[in-house]
Amino acid sequence: MFSQELWLENERKCAVVRKSKQGRKRPELLAVALGVKVHTFRGPHWCEYCANFMWGLIAQGVRCSDCGLNVHKQCSKHVPNDCQPDLKRIKKVYCCDLTTLVKAHNTQRPMVVDICIREIEARGLKSEGLYRVSGFTEHIDDVKMAFDREISNPDERLEAVHEVLMLLPPAHYETLRYLMIHLKKVTMNEKDNLMNAENLGIVFGPTLMRPPEDSTLTTLHDMRYQKLIVQILIENEDVLF
Repeated sequence: MFSQELWLENERKCAVVRKSKQGRKRPELLAVALGVKVHTFRGPHWCEYCANFMWGLIAQGVRCSDCGLNVHKQCSKHVPNDCQPDLKRIKKVYCCDLTTLVKAHNTQRPMVVDICIREIEARGLKSEGLYRVSGFTEHIDDVKMAFDREISNPDERLEAVHEVLMLLPPAHYETLRYLMIHLKKVTMNEKDNLMNAENLGIVFGPTLMRPPEDSTLTTLHDMRYQKLIVQILIENEDVLF
């Protein structure tokens, strides 16, 4: 009898502990589900929920990746899950939360689904091996990047690139500026040298945009983005520099 009462009491205590832990974890899991991530703010920042100052040098609070709301970590537990995603923050069609994407564009489903299905039904239903034969990775990546470029506002993209350029040390900025002026002149003779901004991006991208860590896998994964950035720098040299 004694052992049974002791066992029941122990079970009751364990249940209380488990419930307490679950209660602490739930807001954290909810924050992750909402796209809220710990963020380091540059300069003074105030919580948009409680209006108090966000103290510290790093990781002062959290930011919602969907709407850009900046709050204390503790305050994020009290923020309602009804934010409206900001289109300025939705930079990609792929690798983006489905709910976030459709809410940002006010659609029932992602536009990429409509476009792809419409094209397949218009001219691909009789193609041999439809959905069975794999496409070339290079072609697939080109299509994905095309959708991502379409969703981004060109002016906002140039503004973002310009802001990054302003963070470069003077020597790096001047060297890059001088090189882009030269490469722009190269593209002006495309009829003879067959080198447009895209081709030059392929050549100079891996050199100018090499990642800090010397990882072959990372380098191969970033090559298309490296090419795109250099292409943008060349085509908009007169605006960005």
